[in-house]
Amino acid sequence: MPNILSLHGKGLKLNTRADIEPHLTEDPNTLEEIHLGGNTIGVEAAEALAEYLKKTQVLKVANFADIFTGRLISEIPQALSAICDALIDKTSLVEINLSDNAFGGRSVDPMVPFLTHNRSFQILKLNNNGLGPEGGAVVANALLQSALLSQKEGVESKLRTVICGRNRLEDGSAPVWGEALKAHGRLTRIEMTQNGIKPDGISALVRGIATCKSLVHLNLQDNTFGEKGSKTAAEALPSWPLLESLNFADCVLAQEGEVSPVVPVLLAGSNPKLSVLQLANNDFDTQSFDLFVEGIDEHLPALKTFEIYWNSFDEDDENIVSLGKTLKKRGGKLVVTDPDEEEDEDEEEEKAEEEDEKEDEAPAPAVPVKEKGTFEKATDALAEMLGNISLSGSSQKE
Repeated sequence: MPNILSLHGKGLKLNTRADIEPHLTEDPNTLEEIHLGGNTIGVEAAEALAEYLKKTQVLKVANFADIFTGRLISEIPQALSAICDALIDKTSLVEINLSDNAFGGRSVDPMVPFLTHNRSFQILKLNNNGLGPEGGAVVANALLQSALLSQKEGVESKLRTVICGRNRLEDGSAPVWGEALKAHGRLTRIEMTQNGIKPDGISALVRGIATCKSLVHLNLQDNTFGEKGSKTAAEALPSWPLLESLNFADCVLAQEGEVSPVVPVLLAGSNPKLSVLQLANNDFDTQSFDLFVEGIDEHLPALKTFEIYWNSFDEDDENIVSLGKTLKKRGGKLVVTDPDEEEDEDEEEEKAEEEDEKEDEAPAPAVPVKEKGTFEKATDALAEMLGNISLSGSSQKE
C-alpha cells in the first residue's frame, strides 16, 4: 500500500506552522501521495509545508487543488512560491494538481520555476484558475521553455497530460499554447474546455496539437471553432490515429444548413479507434446524421458513445433510430438528450414522489365538533319529553 497523507475536504483553516504541523504525520521519506484539497493554507503554514515537502524522496502525486479559498490576493503568491519551489527537484513526481485556485494572472509567476525546471512530472492539472490571456501565456511559455531545455539535453519530454480548462485563455494565449503543446509532442491527453477561444486562436492551438501523434483523449468543448477552426480541426484529425475520445461539443462546428468539414473526415476513417464522440450543440442537421449512418460501420467501427443532443433532428427520424440501433448492438448508446437535463428531471420526479408519499402518510385532519345551537337544544329536549310520555303510557297498559 502506498504511503498517503490526505486532509482532503476537511475544511481546515491552516494559518500558522502550529496549525499545520500536527497534520504532517506521515514519514516524508516514504510519502508517495499528498492530498490537501478543500482546506485553506496561509503563508506561514505553506512555508512549514514546503519544509516537509523538501524532505520527501518518493513523492508521486501532489494534489493542492482548492487550497487558497478565502485568502487575500497578496498571500497567494508567497504561499504558492513556497510550495512550488519545494517540488522543483522532485524527480519522482508524476502528477501535480493546482486546480480550483483563484490565481488570476497576477499570481502565476511563482509557478514558473517549477513548470520550467521540473521535467519529471507527467500530469499537469490547472483547471479553473482564472489565468486569463496574460496568465495563460506565462504558463504556456514556462512549459515551452521546459520542452526546449529537454530538447537541448537530448531528453524526451515526459509530459503526457495537460488539463487547463475554464481559464479564459482566449485568443491572446492560444498561439503560445499551440507552440508549447507542439514542443511536448508525446502528449496523450489534452483538455482545454471553456476558455473563450475564438476561430483564430483555435486554429493556432489545433495546429500545435496536430503534432501530438500519440494523442488518445482530446477535449476542446465550449470554444468557438467557426468555419476557420473547423477546417483546421478537419485537417488535423488524421494526425491522431490513436484517438479514442473526442469532445468538440458546443464548438460551433457547422453553419446552419451546412455539413461541418469535420464530419466527412471522421467518416473517411481518420480515427478508427474512436470510441467516444461528443458533438452536441453544433448546429448539425439531418444531412450530417445521414452521413454518419452511411459511414459508421466501416469507418467508425469502435464507436460506442455518440452524443448529439441540442442539434437539429427528430428523435423518430429513421437515420437517428438506425444510429441508435447500431450503437446498441455494440453495447453503446446514442445520447440524444442532455444528461444534465435528465438528471434534473429525475431529481424533480423524486421530489414529487416524496411529497406524494408524505401526503399519503399524513393523518386525516380532525373534523371539528360544532356546538349545538338553541334550535338543536330545544329539539333534543322535546324528543326526550315525548319519549318519556310514550314510556309512561306503555307502563299503564301493562
